[in-house]
Amino acid sequence: MATSFILRANVELQAVLWKEEDMYIIKEVTTGVTTQGRTIEEAIQNLKEALELYLEEFPEIVEKSR
Repeated sequence: MATSFILRANVELQAVLWKEEDMYIIKEVTTGVTTQGRTIEEAIQNLKEALELYLEEFPEIVEKSR
């Protein structure tokens, strides 16, 4: 399943989501940031938080996407 979302930095990103055993795994396509959650909603929220941290370290990704 693919999903699209916008971060607070107004960057639109796409992610792929799949289930492994009892966890949902989600990976953002461009950055490769990957995380998981017990529910789809939890996995998406965890990814958003991880990406916020990632983009603080690599702000040039935000600039390229605008």
